[in-house]
Amino acid sequence: MKQLLGNLKIAVHDKLYLKDPESSLLGKKIIEHSILLIDEIGFEGLTFKKLGTAIGSNESSVYRYFENKHKLLLYLTSWYWGWIEYQLVFETHSIGDASEKLDKAIEIICRPIVEDSSYAHINEVLLNKMVINEFSKSYLTKEVDEENKEGYFSIYKRLVHRLEEMIQTINAEYKYPTSLASTIIETSLHQQFLKDHFKSITNCNNKISTADFLLNFVAKILKK
Repeated sequence: MKQLLGNLKIAVHDKLYLKDPESSLLGKKIIEHSILLIDEIGFEGLTFKKLGTAIGSNESSVYRYFENKHKLLLYLTSWYWGWIEYQLVFETHSIGDASEKLDKAIEIICRPIVEDSSYAHINEVLLNKMVINEFSKSYLTKEVDEENKEGYFSIYKRLVHRLEEMIQTINAEYKYPTSLASTIIETSLHQQFLKDHFKSITNCNNKISTADFLLNFVAKILKK
């Protein structure tokens, strides 16, 4: 799978950037250091001036690629969901049993992230941490409806619909497949956040994973 992924470019919506960061060494450097900087100081503390300093350039260099840091966050989260989607598609396409296929998809979405050498400029471990902490900030905005119409969240929504189709294959009579699909993805992030920061209000820990919880939850709902 890694060899196949290495030949694939994660296609992010072209309206999220002014110049494709994958098209140049500077652009890749911006992506690399934006992830490192957000991990260090958080998204609120990020400025293009600080990012420019981190890449050994000035903020105008960053502005040539991204209109603002909100678009940068949308780019990073979209790339992450696209990367997860590719793994899900490759690892489930040959599974014939519907229940086994959904279980595998849940495990992929929830499993601990390891660095993928196919994308040397992206630290997927830190990107996953960023998505857990910051993803909601990409859509909890006044502009979300317009951005949704523009297709900024298309990759994330496509991943939801892939899960929805798997759910419907298992139980075509279940009335809420889309809601369950989006709940699976959001819960994978939320329970990990609770595990890291609010341990007293989750059962997920070093022995019980988010995948364990979701597999049990989904099985009872769909009566597999």
